[in-house]
Amino acid sequence: MLVLIKNGRVIDPGNLDGIVDILIKDGKISEIKEHKSGVRGQGSRVGDQGSEVRIIDASGKIVTPGLIDMHVHLREPGHEYKETIKSGCLAAAHGGFTAICPMPNTNPVNDNGQITEYILNKAAIADTVRVYPVAAISKGLNGKSLCEYGELKEAGAIALSDDGNPVSNSQLMRRAMEYAKGFSMPIISHCEDLDLVANGVVNEGAVATSMGLAGIPNAAESTMIMRDIALYELTASHLHIAHVSTKESVLAIRNAKKRGVKVTAETAPHYFTLTEDTIKGYNTNAKMNPPLRSSQDREAILKGLADGIIDVIATDHAPHSYIEKEVEFDQAANGIIGLETSVSLSLKLVHDGVISLTGLVEKMSTNPAKILGLNIGIKTGRPADITIIDPDRSYKIDSSKFQSLSRNTPFNGWDMKGKAVLTMVGGKILFDEI
Repeated sequence: MLVLIKNGRVIDPGNLDGIVDILIKDGKISEIKEHKSGVRGQGSRVGDQGSEVRIIDASGKIVTPGLIDMHVHLREPGHEYKETIKSGCLAAAHGGFTAICPMPNTNPVNDNGQITEYILNKAAIADTVRVYPVAAISKGLNGKSLCEYGELKEAGAIALSDDGNPVSNSQLMRRAMEYAKGFSMPIISHCEDLDLVANGVVNEGAVATSMGLAGIPNAAESTMIMRDIALYELTASHLHIAHVSTKESVLAIRNAKKRGVKVTAETAPHYFTLTEDTIKGYNTNAKMNPPLRSSQDREAILKGLADGIIDVIATDHAPHSYIEKEVEFDQAANGIIGLETSVSLSLKLVHDGVISLTGLVEKMSTNPAKILGLNIGIKTGRPADITIIDPDRSYKIDSSKFQSLSRNTPFNGWDMKGKAVLTMVGGKILFDEI
């Protein structure tokens, strides 16, 4: 059966922006034509082939290349009670994502070809969204010896990261950048100075003091970002900075880009939506690493998104069960889930005039694809990986209905405007709420 998406505003930055109809055949985009009224409804026969066609009316909606989340945690292998590859992929599809990049801090760590192949085999069985594994920079994430990057790439790894742990040894990080460059694999850096973090669990400041909690200074992040930018300039490799949360970090990246340094960076919806005030009452569903920061940091993140200093919006989807969250704040696990709320929270940037719809698509699809070397877009002959977004759909977030196995979100019960309403991968509709 053919699929025809009609009446929607198609936004593919640098390629297409207008009301067009998209015909999909055999999982690929077959035709893209200017929309004409009068097309018959579902079950019509079109063209000389007389083929049955499913009509998807996208009136008032945005049709985009499939969204890509380049920073998620799927917990499998090792912690399947928090999330499996299948449940994480379903959560991604219901959130509007057609592709995700799981980080390597599983058990065992994705630091060899066998684990990479295991992840991809599980993803193939799930048969939902596309999965591009991110492998470890160092064996066991221990920051002491490098993995075999050639083996990992051959097995299917798309990038390298010790996410969850910083590579504290500068010499090792330099060698990692040089080694990764030879395989055209980006390094996704978790920037954190553990000596500055010490026993901190929240942002350093008045809120931490009032709650009797040890704080983490902004410099714990920004100093490592500056180090990695210096190493990038030394090695001319491919560096991407994960989960930017502070104003000093945005400034460091801004200054680097002004010098012509082609570093890229991401932030997550919680950093441009929430502040440290959210942890008041010892709310462990707002505990994460890096921690939620001050309102001044949030404003800097918003400005960085607005002027393009921050290239990507990624969720850092981090599932945890009640076991890890319903404990003393100091002992609670870091992280929140984000796959099923990211589009709605990010659309608020558009509604508030921070970025345009085109800018949103760039940060959630086009830019991640460029960084990862993926060939996507709404063009004839390309796989039909498509997301449809209703920017005006009103609903209340209900975590009990999530596809994710975990419920650790600070956004439960929030009233939202806008959400993903259809996700298609290779012409197959995985989620449809139009």
